[in-house]
Amino acid sequence: MIWAVKEIFYTLQGEGARTGTAAVFCRFSGCNLWTGREEDRAGAVCRFCDTDFAGTDGPGGGRYDDPAALASAARRAWDGPWPLSGRPLLVSTGGEPLLQLDVRLVGAFHAAGFEVAVETNGTRPVPPGVDWVTVSPKAGAGLAVTEGDELKLVFPQEGLDPASFSALRFRHFFLQPMDGPDRGQSTRLAASYCLAHPEWRLSLQMHKLAGLP
Repeated sequence: MIWAVKEIFYTLQGEGARTGTAAVFCRFSGCNLWTGREEDRAGAVCRFCDTDFAGTDGPGGGRYDDPAALASAARRAWDGPWPLSGRPLLVSTGGEPLLQLDVRLVGAFHAAGFEVAVETNGTRPVPPGVDWVTVSPKAGAGLAVTEGDELKLVFPQEGLDPASFSALRFRHFFLQPMDGPDRGQSTRLAASYCLAHPEWRLSLQMHKLAGLP
């Protein structure tokens, strides 16, 4: 197994239930809903992704053939130039991290001291041992993960009604306004829906507001 990683970086979680929490993000290359190339966006299942996950050229990125080596690279990002207290949090993201995150890598992250979280589109099963599961469904993609810690729905999406997810077994339900030129309108729509359906909470992309990666 070769793990292809776009970048590894230390920042604050910017979305959902753990907004503001210090974490190391391990962004895996590749996705099953879009290639990451602009010329393929129009025909992709997910056409609104705002993340660069193509290639392995970011800080800490590369191709790893040893799970311990990848976990060590993530740990170096946490340790950094200053001492940190508390259990470190590792967020596996992408692209689609569950194309690559497996039980061996989860074990290596745990051995390096991390709590392991994953942010997934929910189309692939979650390997055993993951500590925190965030699912972000996409219109036109089947949902294989129907329980976890938080469901975070980018809103609005044509063909996806939040009500269709409310019975799933998640601890938290978030609507996140779709970014882009209509972000203001999307935010108003998401806020209005949460006011009318208080089982849903509004999630804003705090890292963008704070100028963080």
